[in-house]
Amino acid sequence: MSESDDSLILRLRDGEENITDVILNRYKDLVRFKAASMYLLGADREDLIQEGMIGLFKAIRDYDVGRDASFATFAELCVSRQMYSAVEASGRKKHMPLNSYISLYSEDGEGESAVQDLTAPSRDDPEKHFFDRESERELAEWIERELSPLEKQVLDLTIIGMSAAEAARILNRSEKSADNALQRARGKIRRFLEEKKRKKE
Repeated sequence: MSESDDSLILRLRDGEENITDVILNRYKDLVRFKAASMYLLGADREDLIQEGMIGLFKAIRDYDVGRDASFATFAELCVSRQMYSAVEASGRKKHMPLNSYISLYSEDGEGESAVQDLTAPSRDDPEKHFFDRESERELAEWIERELSPLEKQVLDLTIIGMSAAEAARILNRSEKSADNALQRARGKIRRFLEEKKRKKE
């Protein structure tokens, strides 16, 4: 008899990181089933599967044993919600807020002041606040234009709390490939923000 979901979740909370893979494999067919049904709405099936795996990852991360419904019910809700959000957002241009990238700018946090210099709103100066919003939009557009598809995917998955290894599993890439993409993205963002700061000075 296979181990219960709750037991696996408790082992994961105790530090057994490989348990995530066990649960992802256990529920991957649920993700594919949901993707097949939502594919009729016009969304790309492979994109939906990826979104569903993100929803499943969030379910594993957020499930509270003993407080939430069964993990199966909770996982189905998270997967469906993630997929529906993707379907609703398809065709709309999406950008992460600039603040989402602060932690990715520098692993040791040294870049945060540069980001704040560029984007900290001023209550006393409406024009400066407008410029700050323009700076945020400029960075978002720059990321869309300058980062490779893999770099953007790994970056977005990291922002929602995944490690490079977990992002690699979602994207069906090697851990080394995902980590290299993340480091390249960080480096590019760092150089962009440093150049912006120099121009501002």
